[in-house]
Amino acid sequence: MIMFFLVGLLVHVIFFISIFDIYFTSPLVHGMAPQVSPLPPPASRLLLVVADGLRADSLYKPDANGSTRAPYLRSVMEETGSWGVSHTRVPTESRPGHVALIAGFYEDVSAVAKGWKENPVEFDSVFNESRHTWCWGSPDILPMFAKGASGDHVYTYTYPAEREDFASTDASRLDTWVFDEVKSFLQSARENSSLMSSLQKDQNVFFLHLLGIDTNGHAHRPMSQEYLENIRLVDSGVKELVSMVEDIFDNDGRTAYVFTSDHGMTNWGSHGAGHPSETLTPLLVWGAGVHTAQRVTEPQKYSDGYLQEWQLEGLRRVDVNQADIAPLMSSLIGVPIPLNSVGVLPLQYLNNSDQFKAESMYSNAIQILEQFKVKMAQKKETTLSFLFTPYQSLMDHALEGLSYYHTYDRFFLGCSVVLGFTGWTSYVVLVILKTHVSGKTLWWIGVGATLLIGMFLIIQRSPVTYYIYCLLPVPVWYSMLHVAVCAYVPTSTHSSLQLKQGLPLLNQIISWTTLGSSLFVPLLSSTRLFHRLLSIFLSLTATYLLLSTGSEALFPPVLSWLMFVWINIEQEAMLSQGISGRQELSTFDFSENIDITKIRQLKLDDIRRSYFFVSFSLVTLFDPASVYCFLTVFNPFIMGGLMMWKVIIPFIIVMCTFETIQVSTQLSSRSLWEAVEMSPYSPTHYFYHYLVLLSFSLYPSFLHFLQHFFFLVQDYGSWLDIGTSISHYVIVMSMTIFLMLLSLMTHILTSRRVSLWRTRKMHFP
Repeated sequence: MIMFFLVGLLVHVIFFISIFDIYFTSPLVHGMAPQVSPLPPPASRLLLVVADGLRADSLYKPDANGSTRAPYLRSVMEETGSWGVSHTRVPTESRPGHVALIAGFYEDVSAVAKGWKENPVEFDSVFNESRHTWCWGSPDILPMFAKGASGDHVYTYTYPAEREDFASTDASRLDTWVFDEVKSFLQSARENSSLMSSLQKDQNVFFLHLLGIDTNGHAHRPMSQEYLENIRLVDSGVKELVSMVEDIFDNDGRTAYVFTSDHGMTNWGSHGAGHPSETLTPLLVWGAGVHTAQRVTEPQKYSDGYLQEWQLEGLRRVDVNQADIAPLMSSLIGVPIPLNSVGVLPLQYLNNSDQFKAESMYSNAIQILEQFKVKMAQKKETTLSFLFTPYQSLMDHALEGLSYYHTYDRFFLGCSVVLGFTGWTSYVVLVILKTHVSGKTLWWIGVGATLLIGMFLIIQRSPVTYYIYCLLPVPVWYSMLHVAVCAYVPTSTHSSLQLKQGLPLLNQIISWTTLGSSLFVPLLSSTRLFHRLLSIFLSLTATYLLLSTGSEALFPPVLSWLMFVWINIEQEAMLSQGISGRQELSTFDFSENIDITKIRQLKLDDIRRSYFFVSFSLVTLFDPASVYCFLTVFNPFIMGGLMMWKVIIPFIIVMCTFETIQVSTQLSSRSLWEAVEMSPYSPTHYFYHYLVLLSFSLYPSFLHFLQHFFFLVQDYGSWLDIGTSISHYVIVMSMTIFLMLLSLMTHILTSRRVSLWRTRKMHFP
């Protein structure tokens, strides 16, 4: 029995891992030759400024008074440079956005497993191909380009991670730090001949990552004064920096400037999905080799209405895909296009000869074709010749060909997984049927023994001691004065953040203490049914309150009330059917053994009701603000863990209720197959729980699984799209294991008790 369970667990783990091996693998290939135009480039150096989290409309659209928030950058658009909208891909996050900008490809989602701080696969970039690159900014972004660079020519200067605090007094100080450091660096170069010599060489890059706008957007929303004032600060900082750069290089006209953003932001301060406010980012390019502002009189091809809204109808707009910026920067300073770039050079930005444009486009085409040829060769080497189907179109659809070969084996692997899943499910059903037919006699013996033991324990029941009654109110009332405190902490935290005073230390201590004790406090209370359930519900509700930002805080109390109603309905149903046993649920004790006296068939409606509540509990807001009572410094793993615990809390409430109903009504999962009772505390209970749920949940909907779960897993789109597609598959694969483990956890939570001290057992006459 144990071996069968372990094999089943292993099978589920293999099926679960299969989607990551089939769908979420790096598309990068290696071994291509670098491609660069043979003609001299127009610029010797490039200054790249990325304003993290800056929306296109926030920069381009005039304010209520008709004036611009960024006068210097507006003058660049109207006089000295070219502009447009950079269209990002989802997920609209910082790491994939910067990878697209600097490396020219759209990174696969496997990078999230490393918190976007390290490279799951090494990749080439404009920085790597440069002679020298100096970077200033966030410790979350800069190191990944330095680690991936060959040699020692990428220099990074970052502030401590603790500065990235959403509760900061003013997040714009992050950008002020960057500007100050760059100015100090340029000033020091005047006194350092070695550094000045390096700066005077060609193919150099200066990169400024400005995180203040993004941080202010998360903390205060994009329409806030903090967000808009941060744009003004960036604008003035760029103006001053350009002046210093031109001065230190004696206005030689050999510097190219690129100003853009990695992603935008929604009105409520989030990003990651595909809303236009997240995917439309500004792009301004000026300086050496770049067209100056182009006046137009005829209507432009864009029909989105933004030109009129931004009052830019008279200036030529050139939109690009975000990955196109990488080959643009490469061509401006004459370095090879990043080897894995899928960007297409936007010629409309270049102010150079037709020959230079043609050579640059030719290098771009060859660079993409090289990837296609390497990918095709790799797939051909690992595929039998009679099974290999080459991609027919080459030049026109080389990018589609890359995707074709990257996903070449998915159908074959998918069919293998489906066949394995079919065989395993069929085997499980046969095991259940075999057990049902051959184990009946043993089952009756078990029922008889359980009845005899139950009657013996009732006769030998010991009296209840005084200390239980004396200590009973303590954990219950503690959990209720606790709920009140936890209801106050979010309000206090919100007020403190609004005043920009940071997260109070006392609130943080209360929050983490509550979280740590939420599963321990119920173990101190009595195992009487309502006493224990009330303690569990109050402890979990207190934690949920700390993780709530609004009306969702009402969900656990309402859910708990529904669970109590459900328990009473089940008890009334049992009594109305003439089933004897304990007539008062309030006197039932979780820790007692069961006196099994009657036989009843478990209805599927009970399981369906529990699944309904479990499914409803998933309606939870994944807002980063949910964790502000615990921490405000960005940490994706801790924040993600806290939000996952917020989702699990309703599951625990429902499973505790299900445990109560199973025990109090003397039912078990095996009653689905036989109209007999079995001790719900035996190890076999959990094993059959797994088998029954597996057969009833998966086998009837097997074709639905094929259509919607496995073959619809997505490795592209927003985190919501990708996560939803994975969730459909993972829920099916792991629900049975999850419920079995959760059932064991709730059994411990409801039936075990921790005594802080021992007392002598008292007997009463």
